[in-house]
Amino acid sequence: MKTVGALLLLSILPAVAQEPVIVGSKKFTESYVLAEIAQRSLGNAGIRAAHRQGMGGTIILWEALRTGQISAYPEYTGTIAEEILKLSPPLSLEAMRQELAQHGVGITEELGFNNTYALVMRRSVAERLGLRTISDLRAHQQLQFGLTHEFIARRDGWTPLAQRYGLATPRVRGIDHGIGYEALRNGSVDVKDAYSTDAKIAENDLVALEDDLRFFPQYKAVFLYRLSLPGPAITQLQSLAGTLDEPRMIRLNAEAERTKDYARAADLYFNTSGSHGETLPHKLLRWTARHLQLAGIALLLSVVVGVPLGIVASRGGALGHAILSITGVVQTIPSLALLALLVPLPFFGISGRTAIAALFLYGLLPIVRNTATGLQDIAPPIRESAIALGLSAAAQLRQIYLPIASRTILAGIKTSAVINIGTATLAALIGAGGLGEPIISGLNLNDHATILQGAIPAAVLALVVQWSFDLLDRLLIPKGLRL
Repeated sequence: MKTVGALLLLSILPAVAQEPVIVGSKKFTESYVLAEIAQRSLGNAGIRAAHRQGMGGTIILWEALRTGQISAYPEYTGTIAEEILKLSPPLSLEAMRQELAQHGVGITEELGFNNTYALVMRRSVAERLGLRTISDLRAHQQLQFGLTHEFIARRDGWTPLAQRYGLATPRVRGIDHGIGYEALRNGSVDVKDAYSTDAKIAENDLVALEDDLRFFPQYKAVFLYRLSLPGPAITQLQSLAGTLDEPRMIRLNAEAERTKDYARAADLYFNTSGSHGETLPHKLLRWTARHLQLAGIALLLSVVVGVPLGIVASRGGALGHAILSITGVVQTIPSLALLALLVPLPFFGISGRTAIAALFLYGLLPIVRNTATGLQDIAPPIRESAIALGLSAAAQLRQIYLPIASRTILAGIKTSAVINIGTATLAALIGAGGLGEPIISGLNLNDHATILQGAIPAAVLALVVQWSFDLLDRLLIPKGLRL
């Protein structure tokens, strides 16, 4: 028995050792770049690592780290104090380290630059209106503000900033970080929040208004990591401390923006000429396979649960109405809200399970309703004939009713499948992967080509799924019931 136990232990150890270090990133260029650098640094040390791109905002990344769904991610000291620890800065790095340790999280030394928040405008507009500081905005309430949703909601964001500076403008709209630069360029908004190391500030000839009341704290870049990481991995993350000053970080961000490739920015950091990133065909294959996995598992669950629920709902009564009502209400919940509601629940979190659960819930209504409708529409003479044949209720359902309703049921499954393919692109918002990855990255880079790398395959997948179900119609539906 001892020998067998030892052999089992030896067989398990390699699998454990091969678990990659998962580095997460937020949904803006610099976070992508820093995560790529961390992944490359770990790989260069012989440590398997993977980058889970653009997972969302601070709270999503923090929860993913705290619960062990990722191993590390780049963060900023001001954000750690204000948003994570809910403590007013200034807070020393050592004080942060002690507080974070209570959550099983460690912090590296500072990477070497301060990426503070700033309010930016087109230079031509700022010069025409004579705007130099944030205080100057008080005299121009007609200006349109386009701020990121996270900045609007942050403790160190828009509301306390407006209170400190006495900005009473009602003209504030929430907008994605990357799209905000395009809105600023075309004049849809006049002021937006930005990060001081954004390459787009110089690229678009923008000016950062001076924080004359010193509202924003220091946002020194660091890496947060799980204390349970192996020692060599922690050492490698610590080795990145002090290697990036502000001009160098801006150059790396500019390289990522110019090439639309975060791996190229990591090449520039390591002074290597060849990109270690995946080729586009390999990325497409990985994204598509993951997309099909999420949508396929969710559809299977929807069929397994939805058809029986539809059978019960077809019988009417209070239970039938309740089933149709509940599945209908689920369909009205916005997809982003549903993902956000599932993330904090036990077992779900930032994972593929959450995406599959959301897709499963969205896929129920077409299957349940079509199953119920198909069975309810069976003519009374057919039901009477089934009874006259002396068949049991189960046999009537299996041999007569379901085959007759099969065309309607399959149409519901087809609708559910197409909905799943489209909605699954949102899975990338919680780091679950799929064809939403290039779409989110493209929105961040304001690059239509990158967006289309996810949008076109998703549309093609939806068409292929529809054609596949058209073929299933010929195989599964009785010949006399086909159109």
